[in-house]
Amino acid sequence: MILLPFRYLWWLVSSVRRSIGKPPEFVVFVLEESLPGLPDPPRPLWQRFTSKPRLSVKELGERFDAIARDPRIKGVVLHLRTTGMPMATLQDLRELVAKLRKAGKRVVAWAPSYTTGPYYLACACDEILLMPTGMVQQLGFASTGVFLADGLARFGVSADFIQVSPYKSAADPLTKPKMTPEFREQVTWLLDSQFRELVSAVSESRGLDEAGAKDLIDCSPYGDDVAVEKHAADRVVGEEELPSLLAGRIGSWEQASGKMRRAAPSLRRGKYIALMRIEGTIVDGRSGRLPVKPPIDIPLLGEERAGDLSVVPLARQVAADKRAAAVVLYVNSRGGSSTASEAMRLALKVVAARKPIVVVMGAVAGSGGYWIATPGSWIVARPSTLTGSIGVLTGKIVTGATWQKLLFNRETIAFGDRVTMYSDERPFNEEERGIVRSDIERIYSVFLDVVARARKMTPDELGPIAQGKVWTGRQALERKLVDEMGGLDAGITKARTLAGLKDDAPVREVRGPKRMVPPLAAATAAAGWFGYVLEGLNLLNRAPALAVMDYLPGDLT
Repeated sequence: MILLPFRYLWWLVSSVRRSIGKPPEFVVFVLEESLPGLPDPPRPLWQRFTSKPRLSVKELGERFDAIARDPRIKGVVLHLRTTGMPMATLQDLRELVAKLRKAGKRVVAWAPSYTTGPYYLACACDEILLMPTGMVQQLGFASTGVFLADGLARFGVSADFIQVSPYKSAADPLTKPKMTPEFREQVTWLLDSQFRELVSAVSESRGLDEAGAKDLIDCSPYGDDVAVEKHAADRVVGEEELPSLLAGRIGSWEQASGKMRRAAPSLRRGKYIALMRIEGTIVDGRSGRLPVKPPIDIPLLGEERAGDLSVVPLARQVAADKRAAAVVLYVNSRGGSSTASEAMRLALKVVAARKPIVVVMGAVAGSGGYWIATPGSWIVARPSTLTGSIGVLTGKIVTGATWQKLLFNRETIAFGDRVTMYSDERPFNEEERGIVRSDIERIYSVFLDVVARARKMTPDELGPIAQGKVWTGRQALERKLVDEMGGLDAGITKARTLAGLKDDAPVREVRGPKRMVPPLAAATAAAGWFGYVLEGLNLLNRAPALAVMDYLPGDLT
């Protein structure tokens, strides 16, 4: 409280100083990599020198808000590069662009070449500009599944998994030689939903009806010689010509921010909205991130981790904080351990008994990621968020034949008739398979009961949309699995309403407690990227049952 007046004085002095300079009329943002929804959590000091912090969607939105407040800035140039982004992230960015345009700012997209993702984002802008010799590439969606069962068998490796239904296909790439009908059906309805979003965006941007928008997509690609004629782009122009075309000076955010007016700091110390995040594979243990990016991208095995020993104490801290009037829970996870998911849900349920929780889904919130969302009194998702996958599976990787091929002899001495049930030396026998199936059916029944109670659905309503089936956010809305289409801003607005707070009530991300919040287990040692890979293999190869979602479709380029 003592420092707050000095903060206000500093803002006043800096505002006068900034008003003397003149920012550029247009601020350019180069989007060359996928943007996380929230800023990266603080890293240890030694890790801060290994990689630069990534620009997040939330931070980009704050920069756009600052631009909207400054009348001297006319607009923004989005310099788009081909990069893999989930459709839900692109929809976050499209909302930011729409908000900036509504504030009276001009937003133009410029790119050397447009693939589907950048073009989908560009359709939200006032103009689509293309570089000479550039191209609007072939537009649309495709998803390729790689099935390893036959290839692994040549090395003496197999996967033995039991799932609640054929739609719970997360293990199919390891267990099947080709795409199953259920796998194909699921991918088809997901891509169809994404394609409809693209058609709608093209139709609105290019002033076409649905048939015309589909025709523009299907007739792509378009070179720079025909892109304008075919109405796929508005102008062909080099980047060096942008200042004259826009009739204004162009500068970077770093150049503009030093001369922009900032909002006055808040002097209030009242109620606030607590922002929590659960991102990555859900594991039994502590949350963590890779200190460096692994040399190969392995789904599940090298991902960020969300551990119950980190999330549960954080939930307890928020529950006890009387100034936290409501919670916005950001979930971006394909799921993972069923026990860790349930531990998080129970802790969040305690929070929900004291204050409203609004869940905001990121690019994906399926299986265990949906499990932990059930304490929310309101769930917000993007139209292309991947969610659902209400189901469980469990199994193991069998490597016994590999050792035989290598002429290595493994011998096991065991006491207990079933102690080697999850051994990697052999597949399950019939008795063990029955035990495992009974176990996952029990956990699946718990999962169904949790969702049915949370979403106020009958078993007959929930049954057809569960079974491990994955849905887009729009499909999930139609099936009552989510409540609203939107992003973080929509979730914050809803949380303020539920808590009875004003529209300008502050939002603060909460960090882990500095003191022990009982009960907590002893800390585990930190692991490098290879350790994370090994832990991912253990996650695939051990009980408890996994509530993990399929890896499809991938990011959009």
